[in-house]
Amino acid sequence: MTEIKRKGESTEERMEMAYEGARGYFRQGLNCAECVLKAFMEVYDTGLPAESVAMATGFGAGLGHTKEGVCGAVSGAVMALGTIKGRRDPMEGEDMAERVAKLQQEIYPLFGDLVREIQAANNGCLLCKDLVAPFEDFNDKPRKKFCMQMIAECAKMAAKHADKE
Repeated sequence: MTEIKRKGESTEERMEMAYEGARGYFRQGLNCAECVLKAFMEVYDTGLPAESVAMATGFGAGLGHTKEGVCGAVSGAVMALGTIKGRRDPMEGEDMAERVAKLQQEIYPLFGDLVREIQAANNGCLLCKDLVAPFEDFNDKPRKKFCMQMIAECAKMAAKHADKE
């Protein structure tokens, strides 16, 4: 496993740095998924180039700004966690059965825990359209404020799960 450098002295400090970084990027015009991934990559030196954030662009506002898919902040959190906990070599292992077993027993549970925590914090919702349904206009300030908070919380939770052994 690649050694990941972490900023901050504690998990709590890293969670706060990811939270604040994601909020700041939203204020600068990054989409939800980009905010989470970029802030996370600044807290954790993953060894990936800064341009890796481009992979998150299409996940904004529930997949391509359709609002039909999973919230971009959730997608960004999953991608962020993947930069540390994901497989560096998906072909590692003797055969397909060994690779699949490792995914199911060691890797997927880490991601599932993150997603379930986000889901529980949002009344069971993960879809963009369900999360923003209470807001009359997607472009209104209250919706933007809600999304900024969602983005920050997802970045914070990704950092929390990244530090789990």
